[in-house]
Amino acid sequence: MVDIPVEHFSYIALFVFFAGLYGFFTRKNMIAMLMSIELILNAVNIQFVAFNYYLYPDLMEGMIFSLFIIGVAAAEAAVAIAIIINVYRRFKTINVEKVNSMKY
Repeated sequence: MVDIPVEHFSYIALFVFFAGLYGFFTRKNMIAMLMSIELILNAVNIQFVAFNYYLYPDLMEGMIFSLFIIGVAAAEAAVAIAIIINVYRRFKTINVEKVNSMKY
């Protein structure tokens, strides 16, 4: 088995994290913003699993934390999609800038 240095996993996680951060701040579509948040959470999962593999290869804490994050991400996505559906029903758009400029 070839050992990949932990820095490589950190670079991948850093790239995924900043891609999610960039997507969250530059997108106007609520669904694209939700997908960007999921990218950020996946970057954290990569780090947990990589550090667990290198620091404690016989223990499973990193994997268990990753499973909790996946569960939280699923619940967050369900709630966010419900909110997006309600916003769309009220304003007929999911563009954040248009929703902010409309009166409630």
